[in-house]
Amino acid sequence: MPAEPQTITSLATSLATRQVTASAVVDRCLEQIAQRDSTINAFITVMADDARQAARDADADIAAGRYLGPLHGVPISIKDLFDVRGTRTTAASRVRQNHRADTDAPTIARLRSAGAIIVGKTNLHEFALGTTNEESAFGPVHHPLDPNRSPGGSSGGSAASVLAEMAYASLGTDTGGSIRIPSAVCGLVGLKPAFRDITTRGCVPLSSSLDHVGPICRSVADARLLYDVLRDATPGSDPVSVDRPVRGMRLGILRGYFAALLDPQVASSFESASARVSDAGAVLDEVGIAHAGDIAPIYLHIALSEAAAFHARALDSRGEDYTPTVRQRLEMGRYILAEDYVRALRGRDVLRQEVNAALDGRDALLLPTVPVPATRLGATTMKVGTGEESVRNLTLRLTQLFNITGHPAITIPCGRTLEGLPIGAQLVGPRGSTRTLLDIAEALEPYLGPGVSR
Repeated sequence: MPAEPQTITSLATSLATRQVTASAVVDRCLEQIAQRDSTINAFITVMADDARQAARDADADIAAGRYLGPLHGVPISIKDLFDVRGTRTTAASRVRQNHRADTDAPTIARLRSAGAIIVGKTNLHEFALGTTNEESAFGPVHHPLDPNRSPGGSSGGSAASVLAEMAYASLGTDTGGSIRIPSAVCGLVGLKPAFRDITTRGCVPLSSSLDHVGPICRSVADARLLYDVLRDATPGSDPVSVDRPVRGMRLGILRGYFAALLDPQVASSFESASARVSDAGAVLDEVGIAHAGDIAPIYLHIALSEAAAFHARALDSRGEDYTPTVRQRLEMGRYILAEDYVRALRGRDVLRQEVNAALDGRDALLLPTVPVPATRLGATTMKVGTGEESVRNLTLRLTQLFNITGHPAITIPCGRTLEGLPIGAQLVGPRGSTRTLLDIAEALEPYLGPGVSR
């Protein structure tokens, strides 16, 4: 096995030509889990026996000429919100500690059908209601590059598992940024597809009208592979990928609200990445969203209302089993008036129209993913500019808009801080055009900046 982390696309060639076995690849991931997870705490459930058996089966199938494609024999981790048959689906909560899935969620079934091997289920912020991965019945997840920092959330265990080479990719969820935030602060690629591109059935919900499912991985090409397997589509209906030249590409850089609270190193890395894209021939226009100041209240009125409705019975019967802060947020949702929820839905329509207008005549929007590098565990506020800001509000600030509007968004590494902490840039495409966004992202990836490893 190579010493450096590989992308799925490079690993797939070695597996298909039998230069390496799935058993060796799985064993290496399980060794990383055994060596590092006591410090990182990325996993809730490790499926070592199942993974080794699946690897032996994959090796036999590939040797017999029954190769299923580029995910065949590839180890993948799963955020512990998805049902995986025969295992617990805990959502990182004592409320669900005895839940055991009888069947696979559709997304899991699709991964298995493509030959992917599940190595385990990853830790998360309880019920996906947080951005730091600290509030979990199984303890916090620690950043693989600095155990005193958060890997982001809520899919923090997923991102940490990929960064720490415990899996080649992970399946996560994104309701306000929960794929993109941990991907950005861990130096990975994270895709939030367009709304309803990938089914959420068999996945514990947070907010039914904001929830998205997508991959966390090491390259845009890997994100495309996983998206194509996971998406709801009629066979043969996928559009053909297009090689898009960067020269002549038109991008809108979101300013105003989106540039108002940035860590200086994040701002510097983003501007440098934007300059590289411009030097490569892309046309960059500065654009804004008129009602950006309403993003947070609109998001909260929708997300907390829908979350409180789902959790109503458990809050009444097992309220003490939630972590205190998560329970408090869910209880807040019970006090949102119906008229405020409806008003937030109207606000969503306005924001959707404004994002559409910002994209008019442009290929994509470009902005930072997270305003700050990976935050320290235990920190509830941090200084940005001249004031102290809530860590939760900061980390959600640049991602939650596109859950509200349903536009596809992807984060790509664009640099590092002086301390070596990764920084991400976010690309946003027109609604319903995830494949087109992936084409654009793959063209821009070499110019935005190097990732953890290529």
